[in-house]
Amino acid sequence: MNAESLGQGWFDVRPVTDQVTAIVEPNHVECVISYLIEGRDRAILLDTGMGVGNIAELVARLTPKPVSVVNSHAHWDHIGDNWRFDEIAIHAAEADRLPEGVSSRVLSRWFTPDQLRGPLPATYDPATAEIPASHATRLLQDGDEIDLGDRCLQVLHLPGHSPGGIALYDESRRWLFTTDVAYPSVLYAYGEDADLDLYRASLRRLSTLVPDLAGVSGSHDGTLLPPTALIDMADALDAIAAGRPADAQLAGRDHHLFNGFSVYAPPTLAGEREDE
Repeated sequence: MNAESLGQGWFDVRPVTDQVTAIVEPNHVECVISYLIEGRDRAILLDTGMGVGNIAELVARLTPKPVSVVNSHAHWDHIGDNWRFDEIAIHAAEADRLPEGVSSRVLSRWFTPDQLRGPLPATYDPATAEIPASHATRLLQDGDEIDLGDRCLQVLHLPGHSPGGIALYDESRRWLFTTDVAYPSVLYAYGEDADLDLYRASLRRLSTLVPDLAGVSGSHDGTLLPPTALIDMADALDAIAAGRPADAQLAGRDHHLFNGFSVYAPPTLAGEREDE
């Protein structure tokens, strides 16, 4: 099979490390990345993307092993094809969001021309597309393990970007899947689900793993992140909380620029510190 056929005109399939395949959606500015992680006996799909292409069909062509879904959190761009799978695990804090699905009214806002970097498949109409309801079959908690046979993934609950955000740590291979907690782009520490102080604690927790890490893979804009970037990101959020001036303001939020990433933060932090 050729790469274009495999990707359905929407996905870009990239090997990452031992039995890990990144499934990238490069034609959208979010550049969402889902990961197929395989063990000896079975595999997981870490997130199901935007729902633009048929990620279940793609995964079935990539591996013959039984595949279940692990959602890093319940934001729309990570649950798009959940409904095509029978087994779905997610942190208990966000499981109740899956049955809600996402309406075309909400979804269409994310598919305006300025948000696309390439064409949509002919079968996808953003004006009418919806993300159907799905249902969790396993509720995850911090410290849980996902056993794939010869590969065990530890669940790390890392709130801040969202209440139930998780990362997966493959300790034996020294690989960390940081999902939406850390990636080489704009970190969202401001928004309906975000909590800056929780985010700071989560990144500081990840930073303690850096000496033991061989690789880090996040869920947007790049499949590899230098482990030391986790320390930089933790330091950055601490600086913002301490009153670091924003580099710009965008749509009611402060935009802080750093080397290799940036942060959206609440717009009043610096002012609050000055008034104290």
